[in-house]
Parts: sequence; C-alpha cells; structure tokens
Amino acid sequence: MANLVWKSFKGIPLYVTLIWIAVFSLLLHFLDKSVLSFLGILSSIVLLYFTNTSNKIKLAIGALVLIVIIPLVAGENRYYMEVASQVGIYVAMALGLNIVVGFAGLLDLGYVAFFAAGAYAYAIFSTSQANEFIAGNLFPLTGDWFWPFLIVGLIVAAIFGILLGLPVLRVKGDYLAIVTLGFGEIIRIVFNNLDKPINITNGPQGITPIPAPELFGLKMGTPFYFYFIVLFVIAFIVLANIRFEHSRLGRAWIAVREDELAAQSMGISLLNTKLAAFATGASFAGVVGVIFAAKQTFIDPTSFTLMESIGILVMVILGGSGSIPGVILGAAFVTLLQVQLLKEFSNFLHSLQQSGIINLPNQLDPSKFQRLVFGIMLIFVALYRPNGLIPAKRKTNDLGAIKSSPFSSGKLGILSKLSQSSSTKQS
Repeated sequence: MANLVWKSFKGIPLYVTLIWIAVFSLLLHFLDKSVLSFLGILSSIVLLYFTNTSNKIKLAIGALVLIVIIPLVAGENRYYMEVASQVGIYVAMALGLNIVVGFAGLLDLGYVAFFAAGAYAYAIFSTSQANEFIAGNLFPLTGDWFWPFLIVGLIVAAIFGILLGLPVLRVKGDYLAIVTLGFGEIIRIVFNNLDKPINITNGPQGITPIPAPELFGLKMGTPFYFYFIVLFVIAFIVLANIRFEHSRLGRAWIAVREDELAAQSMGISLLNTKLAAFATGASFAGVVGVIFAAKQTFIDPTSFTLMESIGILVMVILGGSGSIPGVILGAAFVTLLQVQLLKEFSNFLHSLQQSGIINLPNQLDPSKFQRLVFGIMLIFVALYRPNGLIPAKRKTNDLGAIKSSPFSSGKLGILSKLSQSSSTKQS
C-alpha cells in the first residue's frame, strides 16, 4: 500500500509545480520571517523531481529556483541563507559518503575524519598557527588562498582516504565499521593532542580567526556568498557522482558491493577499487571541510565527533543508499529537521508556555530529542521504505540493440558471437 501511494507522486503536472514555486516565492517575499514559506520554496526541488516533464525542463527550473529565486527573495535574510548553506554543506558531505557506502558498499563510520583533514589544512595555513612549526613568519595567508586550498583540501583528504583504505582491505561488514570508527576517533584525538611537543593544531583550544574567501578584493564572508560557493561545489559533486555511477570504475564499485568474490573472479582488482572509493569519497569531504572552516572562522576537534559521521550515514540511508537524488533529499531533510524544524517547534512551545497556555518542563524540549527523532525515522523507513525515500535505479541495457549495432562485430566479445550465430540460423 505504501509503495502504491509513493508511486502516485511520480506524475505531478508541470503547472502544479510552477504554481507551487510562484506561491511560496511570493509568500517568502512578503513574509520574510515565515519558516513555512522558506521550507515551501526548498521543497519545490523535491516536487520538481516527481514532476511529469523532461529532465532538461526540470534542470532549467531547478537552476532558476536555486540560482535566482532563493537569492532574490531570501538573500537579504541572513538566517535563511545560513540555513540554506548549511543544508548544502551536508548534502555535499552525504554525496561523498554515498560513493563509499552506496556505490562500493563499504560501511564507513569515520567519514568525518576526512572532513576534519580538509578543514584543518586550510585553518592551519590561513592563520598564524603555521608559524609555530614553519620558520620565516610567512603566515597567515589572505582569503585569496581559499580557492587553491579547495584543491589542497581535496588532495589531503584523498591521502587520508588511502591511508584508511590500506589497512581495512581485508575486513568487511561489521569489522569494517569498527575499523573506520576507530580511524575517525584516532584522527580527532590526534588533532586534539597535536599541540605538543610542536604546536600544529593548537589542541583543544582550536584555531581562529580563519579568513573568509576573497575574490578580486571582494570579501565573501556572508552566508549569501557561501550559499553560491556551496551550490557550485554541490553541482561539481553531483556531476562527478553521475559520471562515476555509469563509468567503468562505478560499475566495478557496484560489482564489489553486490559480491566481492564474483567481482574478483571477473578480474576486478579489489585493492584498486576499494582504495579508489575511499579516496574519491574522502576528497569530496576535504573540499567541504575547507568551506566549513572558512564559513565558521573557528574550528576545534569537537566539530568532528563520531555523531557527525553517524548523522551523515543516516542521511544516506534515509534518502536511499546509492541514489543521488535520494541522498540529496535525505541530507536536506535531516539537516532542516536538526537546524530549523525542531528549533522552531521548540520556540513555538516556549511562546505558548510564556503565554500561560501550556506548562512544558525543560526535559521535554523538542530540540533535545534529535537523536530520538532520527531513530524513529529510521525505524519507519526500514519498515515501509527499506531502500530509502528515493531508491536507486539500476540502469538497464537493451541487448538486442547492442547486438544489432555496427560495433557488435568487433568490440563486444561474446555478444558479437551471439549476433553472428543468430544471423547464421536465420539464413
């Protein structure tokens, strides 16, 4: 019954989606403090996914909403742009973890370590902290170095991913989860204690002030600018995910996920394939870590705990492991629930309490029950949507069309023999 109800949402007329976008855009423009209006304009992206129209039209309307409408009607509201950029950061993180968990089937509970590697790479060298172990008083760097450090963060995190992948290649399943969990905690503890004997990370006191990005002399330290930076990074990561999913390496990841022994017997190198998955997923987290450090202007080891890794894993599982649109939906929903929905609901109950309508004890504050809400959501998803809110779709190939193509005789091996034998029988 639940699957039938869900399938009914896949044929929404285009005019309904356009009306939805127009109505909530106007509401957000005239009611700039309306949380429901902001959520409505964000949910239009989900509505657009289920709209009955071509992918090109969906892409054009989605770009219009994200690049034009949201900055135009909510750009002056610092809070909304902060929430939107925060959602974008976790969407990018979840897409990176989706490569490791969704495509390759490697359960990673230490993903936040790569996030921390990128953040500390930028924080150390963009502040005077690097002068503690590098002579010459060459630091801090200016905000113009933010853009090259996106590449540096990618490379540093990829190296961390390879360092994690090498010792865990012989384990899988629950043991892999335990090893990656330990790796994440080791990295956090190392950053927490790497202020002695040489002060590299400044230990538990953290690093500040981290400079905001600059471009041609323009300081981009407001949520409005970070929104566009995060949007650009998400577009890059989504494009990379799509290309990887249908590439030879992506098919190797999926083969390893389904059956390692069968994949190895077909000539797939488990060593190279798993290392590529860890390095690729980690590199995306490193890029997002650089953005996070510049956005927060302060980082310390408490920002990279185990619960952060579990939260990102929840986003992937909730949305649909291996599904790019599902992961985006799961990350956006969980982040909005954590950052805005529970907080706004808590403020609403507090206003009722101050008015004397209800008497709510502090122990029942909804903002304190985030993990409980996540657990309940996962239970319902496991019962009614075991493959996630938007399950992954497996691409199918028309073997008949492949056999009849002009390339089948020379490049398709056994398929070419099948086509030749079938033509011989017909003659």
